[in-house]
Amino acid sequence: MNVDWLTLQSALSLLLLLVQAPAVAILLSRLLKGPSRRSPVQPNTATPELLGAVSVVVPTLNEAERISPALAGLTRQSYEVREIIVVDSRSQDGTPELVKAAQQQDPRFRLMTDDPLPPSWVGRPWALHTGFLHSCEQSEWILGMDADTQAIPGLVAGLLRTAKEEGYDLISLSPQFILKYPGEWWLQPALLMTLLYRFDPAGTNTQDPERVMANGQCFLCRRSVLEAVGGYTSARSSFCDDVTLARNIASRGFKVGFLDGAKVLKVRMYEGAAETWKEWGRSLDLKDAASRGQIWGDLWLLFAVQGLPLPASLVLLSWLVMGTSTLPVVAAVGLNLFLLLIRFALLLAIAPSYESKVQTPGFRGSETGKRERNFDFLLLPVYFYLSPLADPLAVLRIFLSAIRTPKQWRGRSYG
Repeated sequence: MNVDWLTLQSALSLLLLLVQAPAVAILLSRLLKGPSRRSPVQPNTATPELLGAVSVVVPTLNEAERISPALAGLTRQSYEVREIIVVDSRSQDGTPELVKAAQQQDPRFRLMTDDPLPPSWVGRPWALHTGFLHSCEQSEWILGMDADTQAIPGLVAGLLRTAKEEGYDLISLSPQFILKYPGEWWLQPALLMTLLYRFDPAGTNTQDPERVMANGQCFLCRRSVLEAVGGYTSARSSFCDDVTLARNIASRGFKVGFLDGAKVLKVRMYEGAAETWKEWGRSLDLKDAASRGQIWGDLWLLFAVQGLPLPASLVLLSWLVMGTSTLPVVAAVGLNLFLLLIRFALLLAIAPSYESKVQTPGFRGSETGKRERNFDFLLLPVYFYLSPLADPLAVLRIFLSAIRTPKQWRGRSYG
């Protein structure tokens, strides 16, 4: 083989190692925290001292097709929920009528319409801020919930129990995702992995406020803390208002937790792969909650440990087959195969974050049922296990989102 070509292959492999090796060290430092993370939040039973402790705020804009499970889940929460304020932004699809129907069954529901969106505000934080300002002052906690969520009975009581026992001022949860179509089963886990690679696992106490994660789909905060930071005003122009607000609160010295909520919260976010790519991919960069240096550092990490391993392994292995076995090439092959092994192993770690499409009857509630649930990952569709093939595409989506400012968001247009 041509000596110059061997030299070029070795040089490229060495460059690849220089790009990837530091990123791998960072990734491993985060993944090694996984075994010590807090166990998932469990559903709980309300106790008398929690009576009326929580005001729930649900922002809505044309949510008629998916809000019914959210309303039903909130109705099943106990007396710890004082009120459920649905702040509607002039929906045209019948959303208010569904809320009014729920109000007939549960008087805790309150429907209100927010004022026209002020300049510099994004719609979601504006609706949440409006609900917070109109909530009962006797409620110690404010719980923001999205219209695509499905709360398991005991969710709110479990959140309160966790917050009180562990001294949290703010808790948000990672949910269990409900997926339906092959395309989203293939793409969505790859997009989720971009978060897992960039941040500590849910249930880990992150000390640096700039690395705090949050999920606004279920966002419980002390009223006094929200009052101290001016409600949602500090996140008014953010398209990832949940993370922005959580980091602002953490920087003020309050205790913020991002915990595993797969046992108490389910979410059906988007319909199909195209909508998942467009809508979720538009906010996953979290650029509104981070400095420019942090954004580009995260992009380098994702490129090195998630975007490169699959194509790099294919190219490097082809070089080995052709007879190139220099030390840099062999080392680069080993590193990238190691990263692919990690990626496939992480499928087992995130499997509980997905609702199994296959339910085995006759076992739930028994000891056999407990063992059955331990192997639910085997019941997930094959597309889930093929999701590492979508990793380069997922990383590309984060890059595209990071360099663009959204023009549309949740049914609104922005200049």
